[in-house]
Amino acid sequence: MAVRETPKDKAAASKYTKARNAKKAALRGANPHASHKTRSSVSFHQPKTLCLPREPKYPRKSFRTIVSPLNTESAMKKIEEHNMLVFIVDIKSNKCQIKDVVKKLYDVQAAKVNTLIRPDRKKKAYVRLTADHDALDVANKIGFI
Repeated sequence: MAVRETPKDKAAASKYTKARNAKKAALRGANPHASHKTRSSVSFHQPKTLCLPREPKYPRKSFRTIVSPLNTESAMKKIEEHNMLVFIVDIKSNKCQIKDVVKKLYDVQAAKVNTLIRPDRKKKAYVRLTADHDALDVANKIGFI
């Protein structure tokens, strides 16, 4: 069996040493002393990592919140008896957005907003106005009475 001798000059010796160390690392693997952690709990919880808030370059809302006012018989009854306006709104809009848009468009303060999704996949919003605003006046201003 032949024993391999190391080269005599320094440059060749350093290359030889690097190659030998690389061979040892390849045979040993990336993490030679890795051991499995003993799990004592039944459920696995993912570690909490840093989650930064989003900073979008532009708003991703491209929908119109109020589509149209509703002037059915039951909607008219709500206007007269409960000081309430009824609108068809975008399916993605939420109650806060509806409240803000009503305030911006019609200059009235909404006390409460109830929403429901109809069977034809349209969202209906019942906007109850505060006592100092009259729903009948707003409906006349909109022009559907």
